[in-house]
Amino acid sequence: MITRRSTLMLLSATSLVPTSALAATPKVVEWADLIPKGVPYAEVTGQGEFNDETGSWNPIFDENATKLNEDLNGVFVKIPGFIVPLEIGSAGVSDFLLVPYVGACIHSPPPPANQLVLAKTKKPWPSESLWDPVWIYGTLRTKLETTDLGQSGYSIVAETMEVYEW
Repeated sequence: MITRRSTLMLLSATSLVPTSALAATPKVVEWADLIPKGVPYAEVTGQGEFNDETGSWNPIFDENATKLNEDLNGVFVKIPGFIVPLEIGSAGVSDFLLVPYVGACIHSPPPPANQLVLAKTKKPWPSESLWDPVWIYGTLRTKLETTDLGQSGYSIVAETMEVYEW
């Protein structure tokens, strides 16, 4: 028989359990997972054209570039990538694009929307670690958004970040 006293003791004991022990295990997501099943990666990347005025290459993507994996919407994930800062302050970067390879969006045309994740952090990532690959933990959302550096198909609020260890 469950008594009021045993119920109170049980509730008190669970308040002592660290919240990390209660947290959901993240689904490890790779960049290929962001492309919906049945859409070959070769069809995501498009042709392009050289802009003589800016001296840059502008990719031209087909409709496959904005197709998102809706099965990942609302899923708590762990995803690796590289940081391309959108906003940086004295404490570090808090708004950035997570990209699949170093230099994406800076030294080359941006990847397609389904290969860019718009990220915000709860705690700024240190500026001296911007070139390190990272793991980001958070809930992934599917939504096309445009930034100055490219169109992203996903967004995430990074609850936790850590350096990616090879």
